[in-house]
Amino acid sequence: MEVISFAALAAGLIIGLGALGACIGIGIMGSKYLEAAARQPELMGELQTKMFVLAGLIDAAFIIGTGIALWFATANPFLAQIARLVK
Repeated sequence: MEVISFAALAAGLIIGLGALGACIGIGIMGSKYLEAAARQPELMGELQTKMFVLAGLIDAAFIIGTGIALWFATANPFLAQIARLVK
């Protein structure tokens, strides 16, 4: 059915774009961390702590998106609605 193929396409887009966004976000954050550490080396410890917290949040958002995409790929809730319409 078309719904299964669209769900697979959507899952791939969610995972792919989520990974791309997470990589870009962590890259930008890492470069800004290095800039800030070069300007004020005395704040390096505090900045590093904040950077790791933000890296965890960025990765958590990606992993949540991956979980939702895999949920739609394996146990698609839209298939039950289509089964009701076919009957």
